[in-house]
Amino acid sequence: MLGKIIEVNENDVIIKLEVEIEKLQSLSNLLVVMQDENVNYVGEITRVNQECVTVNLLGELDDEKFVFGVMKKPSFNAVVKLISKDKVKNLISFQSDKENEKLYIGKSTIYDGVDVNVNINDFMSNHFAILGSTGSGKSCGVARIIQNLYEKEQQIPYRSNLFIFDAYGEYHSAFSQLHEKVPEINFKAYTTNFEDTNSEILRIPLWLLGTDDIALLLGASKHTQIPIIEKALKLVSVFAKEENEVLKTKNDIIARALIDIISSGNSSAQIRDQIFSVLSYYNTSELNLNTVVEQTGYSRPLNKCFNLDATGKIRDIELIMNFFESYLADGYELNLPDGTFRYTLNDLKDAFDFALISEGVLKSDKIFDEANILKVRLYALANGKESEYFNYPTFITKNEYIKKLITTREGRKAQIVNFNINYIDDRLAKTITKIYSKLLFDFAKELPNKGSFPCHIILEEAHRYVQNDNDIFLIGYNIFERIAKEGRKYGVMLGFISQRPSEISETAISQCSNFLIFKMLHPKDVEYIREMLPNITNEIIERLRILQPGNCIAFGAAFKIPVLIRMDMPNPSPTSSSCDLVNTWFVEKK
Repeated sequence: MLGKIIEVNENDVIIKLEVEIEKLQSLSNLLVVMQDENVNYVGEITRVNQECVTVNLLGELDDEKFVFGVMKKPSFNAVVKLISKDKVKNLISFQSDKENEKLYIGKSTIYDGVDVNVNINDFMSNHFAILGSTGSGKSCGVARIIQNLYEKEQQIPYRSNLFIFDAYGEYHSAFSQLHEKVPEINFKAYTTNFEDTNSEILRIPLWLLGTDDIALLLGASKHTQIPIIEKALKLVSVFAKEENEVLKTKNDIIARALIDIISSGNSSAQIRDQIFSVLSYYNTSELNLNTVVEQTGYSRPLNKCFNLDATGKIRDIELIMNFFESYLADGYELNLPDGTFRYTLNDLKDAFDFALISEGVLKSDKIFDEANILKVRLYALANGKESEYFNYPTFITKNEYIKKLITTREGRKAQIVNFNINYIDDRLAKTITKIYSKLLFDFAKELPNKGSFPCHIILEEAHRYVQNDNDIFLIGYNIFERIAKEGRKYGVMLGFISQRPSEISETAISQCSNFLIFKMLHPKDVEYIREMLPNITNEIIERLRILQPGNCIAFGAAFKIPVLIRMDMPNPSPTSSSCDLVNTWFVEKK
């Protein structure tokens, strides 16, 4: 027996020692059991002096099954014992003989020689967060866990799908050699670096994006901008197709815009100039400035019908109006693209220009200014080097694209797909991660067999992307928050890797079920963890400031109790080390 209970506080028990402390190993952080009638209370020693120890109550043991939390407190008659190493293994590590059920995380820092394993379902079937300050070992921890998952001897997770959004391009070195160790496992890398010949350039088929995606891509901020985007997408369904497929529809769209110009109330000279401007760029083989307008007794091209009379009015305005009205068609409806045809940024740019005209923005300076912001951004994107990321060379369906994402150049199944987004600015990187996350979530949600395509979206530097953005105001949801709340039922899980958890969306991080927290120093982040995460004690919070690199506190659904873990170094390691100034700065004197 360790000693006698002499004091019971809110969540602490003070025990007077009845053993010679000098003959024992260090008692700090050891687990004890307090046997009291029909209840076995489990606690952790948090403070030690020559006479007493303080035990923080963690939970109860019921038929060797641990239940976190206590309903009552132990009595003064409870028998207090240290838990043996054999029984400790059952508390801090998942025990199973089946290799495909357990995942090795690391070693206990308190109990020498005790490995910490978790049930794969309990850990990987939930959202998780790996948090810690710079240099605390987060990237190495992520790399080691993934290597442990795939470097199994008997069974391998062949059908798994890990999509890593790599903020610094760190993980290529950690996973690119996995195929040499386990031939069935393959790594595929996409990059935003046009000079990188070892990876495929990241390219997204533009026609797989919806209104919400385009709104985020163009940085829309007002509800009045959404109808313009929707109209542009509906028009691109016409403007991007061969004219013989959509001739009547295209004629109708152009004619209606021209009729609106005539009815705008502007001066005749303005009306003429606007019509000439529209038809110079938007025309068909049947409706253009050279189209012949038939009159009684003679005919002439359309561009010769805009002469002004002595009062400055267009002399043949009624003739022109009737001519345009003859191209109006009935019985068709413009629809948003359904992913069944290819279009480019230039097609979208043309459709956007025409949407501005057809929506009557020329009549409203305010609407024009708000829409013009999007137009400028679309032009900048279409004419800049970033356009290559949306320049997919051939038509491909959503299902085919997802399949291609997880297929190597040699035609093998890729289990780990890494997106190196280090070479684009934060705004575009955030948008691309949202676009891919929505694409994967929608794909999984639309499958007839729910959960048949389990995938993990792992976000390095998650605080850059998973934020309290304007998305909910603009489009009604934030994709990361939606996945956090709904993703598990469809097999889509999130992994947040971050050094600034206080900047991550509260809704998203609150849905995480497992946490690995490395050394954390920033007071705001430490306090955020204390407030946001359930079942975290003051003792855990205090340890966060003194953890050594590579050590973490793990707790959540996959851990019966909070566990201090020392993680093995990954082999090979990610390229996450700091700059070596000594070898960079100094040279031998000549």
